[in-house]
Amino acid sequence: MSERAASERPASTRPASERSIAIVDANNFYVSCERVFDPALEGRPVVVLSNNDGCVIARSEEAKALNVDMAAPWHSIAPIAAMQGVVAVSSNYELYGDMSARSAEILSRYTSHQEVYSIDESFIELTGTLDETIAQAREIRRAVRKLIGLPVSIGIAPTKTLAKLANRGSKQNPALNGVCHLGGYAPAQQTAILASVDVGDVWGIGRRTAKKLAPLGIHTAADLRDTDAARIRTRFGVVQARVVHELRGVDCLPIEQVQPDRAQIHHSRSFAVPITTVTELEEVLSVYTQRAAARLRKQGSLTRMMRCFAATSPFSDSAAHTNHTVSVAFPEPTDDAATLYRAAIAALGPQLESGRLYVRAGVTLMELTPRDEHASLDVFDEGDGAPPAHGAVLDLIAGKFGEEALGLGVAGLRHRRGWSMKRDMVSPRATTHWDELATVSAR
Repeated sequence: MSERAASERPASTRPASERSIAIVDANNFYVSCERVFDPALEGRPVVVLSNNDGCVIARSEEAKALNVDMAAPWHSIAPIAAMQGVVAVSSNYELYGDMSARSAEILSRYTSHQEVYSIDESFIELTGTLDETIAQAREIRRAVRKLIGLPVSIGIAPTKTLAKLANRGSKQNPALNGVCHLGGYAPAQQTAILASVDVGDVWGIGRRTAKKLAPLGIHTAADLRDTDAARIRTRFGVVQARVVHELRGVDCLPIEQVQPDRAQIHHSRSFAVPITTVTELEEVLSVYTQRAAARLRKQGSLTRMMRCFAATSPFSDSAAHTNHTVSVAFPEPTDDAATLYRAAIAALGPQLESGRLYVRAGVTLMELTPRDEHASLDVFDEGDGAPPAHGAVLDLIAGKFGEEALGLGVAGLRHRRGWSMKRDMVSPRATTHWDELATVSAR
């Protein structure tokens, strides 16, 4: 290690300061959510399947031990998995999203600085001495486990990048009991830890950049930390240069307390069975535009443009692959589902062909603008100038009785349509639907 490199990484080797960044990561999140309401799954190999029960998207530790691969097609591994005792469940994103929100709310009780990074991860700021910070992290683990049943692991360090690495250790070393604070290790130990991590596993680097770093002699996180940051910036850009500084303990990525709204809202699904009629595709567009509009209103935004598509299978031998795609611009930003649906039918309808085997469709809302920043000036409108508040009424009813309680067209029908996404093994939405609440039996 050069004298210059040693002098440029003082922050990562100093004792724990009053401020630390922690990442709280739910262990095997989807599987853990399923286990909360079905304790019989504890200790058993469990996998969660993608839309239409297609492939494996989440695995328990027991399933990993049986070498069940991520993205493995369920239809091809189901017979072997059954013999191994693997339990498969359909994805239940409504349950997972609500459990994520509950977890984030609990974390907010322990910090004034929080960034929800993903559905199962949050960065938070902790203050105190080394021992105090570790004690806070252990209390957070106990609270999340007790209040909502989720097991979490916590990595703590001076920066986000180092916290992510510490989180790896919290999961890999059972002796740490789910909490790893890099500040508890001597400088030589920290270097050894970074030297054991492949540079491609460093947050913000990835496999593609790792291949480009290899010819420069950079193979581990320690190699990247000790390299010349200016050279990395010249060769790879400012983002990778920040990673170098973050590995040295220099905080370059502050916690974002206000989460940015989505730049786009996308609602797309593959069908359980192919659709061959224009009427059914119009039903799909009715449901999808209403789902997208509801998310738009929940975000407090309006859309200026919508893209719609309907596609056949690219792997089908019976007909040439077709992907109809159209875009629609609105003269005034809107969040009205009826307006979106009529625009989708008018634009995409003429391109649809009866008899084709459509397997997927979707809508994307773009050019979003905050609702409270837009005021429509209908000075030449002879009427009352205000469209009916369909959206607000639908949202109110959906919030109380579920999203299928009322809707426009088939979106208000509770019976499952033939093209609806296949989820034959879906668990109850126990936290968001009254009629699916968990039943507890005492013995």
